Amino acid sequence: MKSEEFVIFRNLINYPLLRDMALLSEVAPEIEHADRAFIQGICASVHDLLEFAAAHGFSGNVWKLYLTERIVNDENAFSLSCERRQMPDNSLYEAALSDISILKEIADCDFKALAERTGIKQIACLSFFRTDPSRSVYYSHTIRDAIASLSDAMFGGAAAEEMLLSLARFYGEYGVGAPGLHKAFRVEKDASGVSIVPIRNIRHVRLSDLVGYEEAKRTLTENTEAFLAGRPANNCLLYGDAGTGKSTSIMAIANAYFPRGLRVIELYKHQSELLHEVINQIKNRNYRFIIYMDDLSFEEFETEYKYLKAVIEGGLEKKPENLLIYATSNRRHLIRETFKDKPALLDDDVHRGETVQEKLSLVHRFGVTIYYGAPSRADYLEIVRTLADRAGLDGMDEETLAKEAERFAMQHGNRSGRTATQLIDELLGKRP
Repeated sequence: MKSEEFVIFRNLINYPLLRDMALLSEVAPEIEHADRAFIQGICASVHDLLEFAAAHGFSGNVWKLYLTERIVNDENAFSLSCERRQMPDNSLYEAALSDISILKEIADCDFKALAERTGIKQIACLSFFRTDPSRSVYYSHTIRDAIASLSDAMFGGAAAEEMLLSLARFYGEYGVGAPGLHKAFRVEKDASGVSIVPIRNIRHVRLSDLVGYEEAKRTLTENTEAFLAGRPANNCLLYGDAGTGKSTSIMAIANAYFPRGLRVIELYKHQSELLHEVINQIKNRNYRFIIYMDDLSFEEFETEYKYLKAVIEGGLEKKPENLLIYATSNRRHLIRETFKDKPALLDDDVHRGETVQEKLSLVHRFGVTIYYGAPSRADYLEIVRTLADRAGLDGMDEETLAKEAERFAMQHGNRSGRTATQLIDELLGKRP
């Protein structure tokens, strides 16, 4: 079977669907009739390909789209070299060119003619399949369309050399595998080890969606843009009252700077011990990574912060230049402080000042601290009015809206952007 001759893209033969379809492509010209077992096998493969196309929002030649999607996710010596925008050496290039020639052969299958010869009419739909593009649950629309365009460029009649150049350009522009094609990730650990798993459904918020906090947003974007430009930048701590937009700001920069190579990895505090492994997986990639720790705080009895502060800054291993840590917290100093931390006449801690400094040592690892405070009454009402205008609540006069805003804030015990958003959702839900 031709696919068994892959060298650079050898990982592709690990996919049973690809092996089965590659074999069908090779034997298709010789098939005159089909027995029941063959029909069942083909129908199973057609089912899997159509499910793949529907889930990804792909329309067109499903087999060629499937091959393209597998190729852009294959991390190998050639693809990683192209991702770093480095020209592969001659031997690597020749090996990749040979593999591309094989892919070109197995991609060219006349499914319409095969359907007529075998009587399996369902095969014909693989040549041109239509689905709702909004159903894509794996990639953003930008990446999905880029993969579809690459499929057309590679398998639309181009020579092998042109196909390889198109692929190399894609790797250079968009990257390869999950780190290149997704903007946000979470960390998981199982028996096979630590994995960085794409978050496929991130909220499409922008910093402009967050009303107010202009100084906070400016500081955050300036630090992030310096990081992306390769200039000195600091770890960031976003702290303040609940519901004021700290987490929203992180999601917004993940969306805004994805095209410029920013990737955000969400890590929970109980996963601090996995940070070393995460760093090892990302330190040589051609992206800028932010490790995002949401709602970071520690009780007095929790000691994970000691491990975390050493990893962030202070251990023997130098932190990679393509990595920063952004955290959000309701606590300015991250670690719970008590009256025992205050000076007292009778105190069994001889070196109380050192104890306090130990508790503050983690927050000192963040070179930029940004405060998100609860809005004043006037600012809260301005947030409500702005959100109401954006939502199209034009049938409610300003006085009534202000009364509803105050009522809702009293019921929920605070004024915040989150409270304002929830109020607007309630008012929209009451509309006929």
